[in-house]
Formats: sequence, structure tokens, C-alpha cells
Amino acid sequence: MIVADTNLIVYLFITGDQTPLAQDVLTKDSHWIVPPLWQSEFRNVIAGYIRRGMPLAQAKQIMADAILILENSQVLPSSEEMLDLISRTACTAYDCEFIALAQQLDILLVTADKQLLKRFPDSAISLEEFAR
Repeated sequence: MIVADTNLIVYLFITGDQTPLAQDVLTKDSHWIVPPLWQSEFRNVIAGYIRRGMPLAQAKQIMADAILILENSQVLPSSEEMLDLISRTACTAYDCEFIALAQQLDILLVTADKQLLKRFPDSAISLEEFAR
């Protein structure tokens, strides 16, 4: 079981250079946990794709597919833990949700976020390192 960050989800559901790596992560561990925030962040990424020409029907299908796969994997992180992390770091509240969830469940956050990888080496691991 891992906490999947939004970039990992994007790499899995929107075909690109990082898709094979995201598939490797999924093959190694298919039990992904996410905070509910992932949906808003994912929609924001899809908004960028729509503005760059992705057909709306395709965007809606990608969102529906992601929700179908991840909706039962959502866990709300502790607000207290998130606020503790915010008070001790320069990380955004959004990033702290993912870290707090990983720490709360005592599992790794698989992320492409260099700041989180550097700041939380005991809780965060890169996609490349995890997939090895």
C-alpha cells in the first residue's frame, strides 16, 4: 500500500513519457491510497490539457476512469497532523495532506515532488526508486 501523489495519478491516466514508470509503480503495488484533495488537483491538471486542445469528451472520460479506480481509496488525513507539518515546513497545505496521510498510515508517499523527497526522506520516495 502506498500514498499516490497527483503527479503519479496524472502519469498513469494521461499518456505521456512518464506513463510506463507509473505503470511500473502500479505493477509493484496496486493498492494506492489518496487524500480527497487528489480530485481537485487532478481536475486542475486536466483543465490545462483542455486549454491546450484535449477534447472535452476525452477529459471527462479520463476523470471518470480515475474516479472509478480511486474513489474507494480515499482517506482523509488528520487535520492536526497537517497543521503540525505546515507549522514546521515551507510546504504547501496541499503537499502536507499527502505527507500527513503517508505518516498517518505509516506507508510511503510515491511522488515526483523534489521538495517533498528532500524534506521527507523517511516518508516520500521517487517513482523511479519505488519502481526498482
